[in-house]
Amino acid sequence: MDRIRRRKILEQEVFDAVHFPDMIIKRFGKYNYTKKLARGTIEVICAQTETHIKVVTICWV
Repeated sequence: MDRIRRRKILEQEVFDAVHFPDMIIKRFGKYNYTKKLARGTIEVICAQTETHIKVVTICWV
């Protein structure tokens, strides 16, 4: 949560990127969710299991 605050990304923006992405790319066993927002484009990189999604990193692109 500290990184999200430093990068000024809202938790709802991360939720929207994972649940309603504009693009999904699977690389090296991780999922990259890209979402275009009014403030810019974010990329959320996650590791998925059968029941959970673990956010690895979030960045502006």
